[in-house]
Amino acid sequence: MWHTRRRALQRTLVPFAFLAPFLVLFAFFLITPLVYALRMALYNERLVGGTVFVGLSNLEQAVQDPSFYTGLEHMALLGVVQIPIMIGIALLFALLLDARAVWLPSLFRLGFFLPFAVPTVVAALMWGDLYAPSFGPLAQISRDLGLGTPGFLTSTWMLGSLGNIVTWEWTGYNMIILYAALKTIPPEIVEAAAVDGATPLQTALRIRIPFIAPALVLTVVFSIIGTLQLFNEPQIMSVIAPQVIGTSYTPNVYVYNLAFSSHEFNYAAAVSFVLGGFVFLSSYVFIFLTRKQR
Repeated sequence: MWHTRRRALQRTLVPFAFLAPFLVLFAFFLITPLVYALRMALYNERLVGGTVFVGLSNLEQAVQDPSFYTGLEHMALLGVVQIPIMIGIALLFALLLDARAVWLPSLFRLGFFLPFAVPTVVAALMWGDLYAPSFGPLAQISRDLGLGTPGFLTSTWMLGSLGNIVTWEWTGYNMIILYAALKTIPPEIVEAAAVDGATPLQTALRIRIPFIAPALVLTVVFSIIGTLQLFNEPQIMSVIAPQVIGTSYTPNVYVYNLAFSSHEFNYAAAVSFVLGGFVFLSSYVFIFLTRKQR
């Protein structure tokens, strides 16, 4: 009896022993900063009185902050247009790779995944040089063709320019996820469809895409989270076009400027938690709607 209980206890504790290093690091690098940030959001630093507990007033102010909603509106518009385009291109490339419709598939896969390996700061600097109205190659080519100087960095085109950078960076990453999901489809299903006379397009629409629906949902959720938290690209572009990208162009840029320009660390922590709530709510609503449809 004692040996049986001992073995049962060992089987229970062994998984936790393997998980312990991750749990310790997870608590230290994620849970602890979150708790500290939440504590900051509940206090205010005042010249007279020092640190004062204010409860939920910072969070209430953040919920009503028009500057926060300005950045949120920009990212919502960007996500509605850019995410479907990016996921659509990634899905098309993944289908072409899976159908072996391209020459040198390994080189093709590497070529489209390589932009993901470029750091976002480097990518933003590179595209900023390409967009530059005075010395940028795109502007020079456009002027040589008599089309004038394109306004990539104007208020009208800035969201599109940022969307192009993000699409260039992340299409290959999403393509790899979808391609890996396509490789899990049992080949006999595809072969049966071919025997029944299904065309490649019909096979893609009726078998391949429905089969990888969970992977598609995953990539869209990742894209929603990344869009709402966009920071590096607009922050770099704000140096090139400060008249267009202000201090609240995106929620994360707003939080950064609150903390490191205005030194409002407590209010910045509160805005961060409100942003986290919007990220969670947006992701949950999308997952709920897609699960209901499936």
